[in-house]
Amino acid sequence: MSLLEQKLSGLLTKVRNEKPLVHNMTNVVVTNFTANGLYALGASPVMAYAPEEVADMAKIAGALVLNIGTLSREQVDAMIIAGQSANAHGVPVLLDPVGAGATPFRTESSLRIMQEVNVALVRGNAAEIAHLIGESRSIRGVDAGDDESSSGHSELAVRASRKLDTVVAITGAEDVITDGDTLRVVRGGDARLTKITGAGCLLTSVLGAFAAVEPDVLLAGTAGLAFYGAAAFRAGARTTDLGPGSFQTAFLDELDRLAPDSLTGHATVQDYAATGGITS
Repeated sequence: MSLLEQKLSGLLTKVRNEKPLVHNMTNVVVTNFTANGLYALGASPVMAYAPEEVADMAKIAGALVLNIGTLSREQVDAMIIAGQSANAHGVPVLLDPVGAGATPFRTESSLRIMQEVNVALVRGNAAEIAHLIGESRSIRGVDAGDDESSSGHSELAVRASRKLDTVVAITGAEDVITDGDTLRVVRGGDARLTKITGAGCLLTSVLGAFAAVEPDVLLAGTAGLAFYGAAAFRAGARTTDLGPGSFQTAFLDELDRLAPDSLTGHATVQDYAATGGITS
């Protein structure tokens, strides 16, 4: 096991031991799945949306996750209240810009949050991240379009990280994460994740659980991506000839069964240097 893998494994142990409180301001489609997934991982989920309480909840959480999947202007206002409270109390804020680029309101809401809140990590698909930095990629509703591929994701992630001044994770067939200097490529998972509503949303909350126990956001995000991918890979192996319903159940089981050595044979992480927007 490499030194990086040892660090990642240690973070899973910290999540299990500390059971961090993750404050999710997420969308109505995924609330139950997100809560169950965080419980399976070993974290403690809470969903709080009312502007009268979000500042108080955010300041006692280990991480705050903002997800714009089903948004309104009032909800965005509440997210900013929560985000600013989290900033004031040293709580990391993660943003999932669901569907950014699909409508101007989604894109503008994501950018407004980033302007008014110090966001530690942004996770999205390639199209969502591209639209946050003014680049155009196909998106349908809240899903990336058919032209999305792993080619160029590393370069896009580096450009976005530098322009947005935050850690950026782009997820897809391969996941990439970068702070603009170091870039990591994470391989694992299972294609049936794309057939589960909320798989990406839960992933962002899982990254929040790791960020709650590790101040190095790049390292925390890498751990979250790797263990999520390992759980999906293991679930896929258990349900080879079955559909997405069986896979979803097995996936929650595998999140619960994760152990520090679960990355071995189930997920890989490669480290690169990022220079000039191009990985070397």
